[in-house]
Amino acid sequence: MKSRNNSFSDKFDWTLCLLLLLFCLLSCISIYSAQKEGQTFLTSQIFWYVVGSAAIALCIYFDNEQFRKMTWILYGIGIFLLLGLIVMPDTDFTPVRNGAQSWYVIKGVGSVQPSEYMKVFYILALSKVIFDHHEKTIYPSVKTDFILLCKMGITAAFPIGLVIVQDLGTTLVLMAILVGMILVSGITWKIIIPLYGATIAFASTVLYLAIYQREFLKKYLDIDDYQFKRINSWLDPFKAGDDGLQLVKSLRAIGSGLVDGKGIGKTDVYNIPERHTDFVFTIIGEEYGFIGGSIVICLYLLLIYHLIRTAFTANDTYSIYICVGIISMITFHVFENIGMTIQLLPITGIPLPFISYGGSSLMTNMLAMGLIFSIRYHHKSYMFSSSSY
Repeated sequence: MKSRNNSFSDKFDWTLCLLLLLFCLLSCISIYSAQKEGQTFLTSQIFWYVVGSAAIALCIYFDNEQFRKMTWILYGIGIFLLLGLIVMPDTDFTPVRNGAQSWYVIKGVGSVQPSEYMKVFYILALSKVIFDHHEKTIYPSVKTDFILLCKMGITAAFPIGLVIVQDLGTTLVLMAILVGMILVSGITWKIIIPLYGATIAFASTVLYLAIYQREFLKKYLDIDDYQFKRINSWLDPFKAGDDGLQLVKSLRAIGSGLVDGKGIGKTDVYNIPERHTDFVFTIIGEEYGFIGGSIVICLYLLLIYHLIRTAFTANDTYSIYICVGIISMITFHVFENIGMTIQLLPITGIPLPFISYGGSSLMTNMLAMGLIFSIRYHHKSYMFSSSSY
């Protein structure tokens, strides 16, 4: 039957557009408060929001079939750029920052972090792997499900293997995306339950050894003392000296905001490292208090709810897989970033989506939203269809 949605107004996702405008406003206010005199972080953030909006418009132009055709090209470009960072020496083009060589520096443009863009290419690749597998599998079985799991593992292994030597935080995001997409891939629970059980058991064992049996890890895994210092700063930042200073300042900043905050621009706890990027939530907590922080969290809940709703109303499974990958990425980012500022989780250097300063991070999230806009724009409601979204 003929589609009932024909006009641009019907097909455009106005709800998502409004949410992004609110995040843009929050980001600009927070970065304005975080930056010092002479810094131009706010101007750069506005610029990247404009570029990101153009990227969304470009994504809307393509439908799912075209994205499927481009998937391996984009994935290959991402792998090539990540590999380049490993093989290239420390130069002005690929400098080492904070002990990691994770950026390409382009004069006149700025820094480009391939691992950020790889998140979107990675989601597309996993979605295609799952979709193509089910298209070719007539009679699913434990064997075919195990083959699908191996395909997903191989697809994930290349970017994770290249990113883990550069950035632990991004590695965890890629793993979170993989976990989320395995859950909706159709793989039988006979495989998923033992797999996840073994993973949880392994992670718990490593955490126990890192806290209580460090000599064992030093002896057999050759782990640097720097990693243990990060654990110390998470468990008890007030006794960790300089290693826990950043978290101590973060806790004091958020706690000093009390219920309604101190007001815009009234930041008393100064010199928090990366407060315009990874620790931007400390600005929100201090200036707008518990109420402001709760509003931000509610906005993220609304965004995730909207993405879930989009997944439920999608016409094809490929769109659903993309939505789940993006939901996993955004959810992990928010949980980890806010969690690390309040000592709930260790500090990993993961930015707060749409609010933290950073061109590559913002562009990645805007590209992800571009995929959602495209899914909504090319969605078709048919007569007698149960979907009326």
